[in-house]
Amino acid sequence: MKALEKIGIGTVQFGMKYGISNTTNKTDENEVGKILKYASENGMTTIDTASAYGDAETVLGRFDLSQFRVITKFMPPEGTESIGDELEKSLDRLNLNRIEGYLAHRPGFLIENRPLWKVLQKLKANGKINKIGFSLNHPAEVRQFLEMDMVPDLVQVPYNYLDTRFRTEMMALKERKCEIHTRSTFLQGLFFMDPKSLPVHFNPVKKILTDLQEKHKENLSGALLKYVLEQDIVDTVIMGVENREQLQQNIEGILKACTMDSIDVQLGENIVSPSLWPAN
Repeated sequence: MKALEKIGIGTVQFGMKYGISNTTNKTDENEVGKILKYASENGMTTIDTASAYGDAETVLGRFDLSQFRVITKFMPPEGTESIGDELEKSLDRLNLNRIEGYLAHRPGFLIENRPLWKVLQKLKANGKINKIGFSLNHPAEVRQFLEMDMVPDLVQVPYNYLDTRFRTEMMALKERKCEIHTRSTFLQGLFFMDPKSLPVHFNPVKKILTDLQEKHKENLSGALLKYVLEQDIVDTVIMGVENREQLQQNIEGILKACTMDSIDVQLGENIVSPSLWPAN
């Protein structure tokens, strides 16, 4: 199925426990191997990781990644370190000579240090990176970068059934030949939580979650994935994976899912941005 080619493997769980609904620890290394094998056999060629994902890069580097497009992300360098130094560390951990994409995990850092964009462009010209860009959190960041003539080759943005804040900016980026990856299809697992168990912070979305769960039942994940995969402006959907069985179930769910109609609701950023959720 062509849609499966648009799925990228998110690896944050390979290096750390992550997500509001994640009840297990990070993924066992043997399980990582099974995930990568299944992904390759089913036409999935993109891997998304980051230096901030615990030891995910190191774990991935123990496997043959030559058949994958690997995208990683860097944090602002500390002390006398440079972006080039950070790149070399990631390449060493991944056991690769070059990567498909290298994204700023903190876009504001480049806004405040504009000359570093030229550093990224030089690293790209040297052949160790195919595409440069940003992992974004707010639509305003896109407008800032474009105004500064810092046009990315690739961006990653949050996008899901309840969060389409970036749609206008995504269209603007596509006009500039930018490759667009999305994350947070499941809102860190919020879609699958028992609405009654959620704190009052989530009151505005509890009925929506209840209705979705009742309508799609055990195949909600497949429906949510299919919704984003069917967006023409999306090139790759990054899907976090904890184990091979979960990946296989999600793929099977996509194949049998019905198309979801868009929802006409405006939710506050405190709902769609996990960084603004209560700690407990």
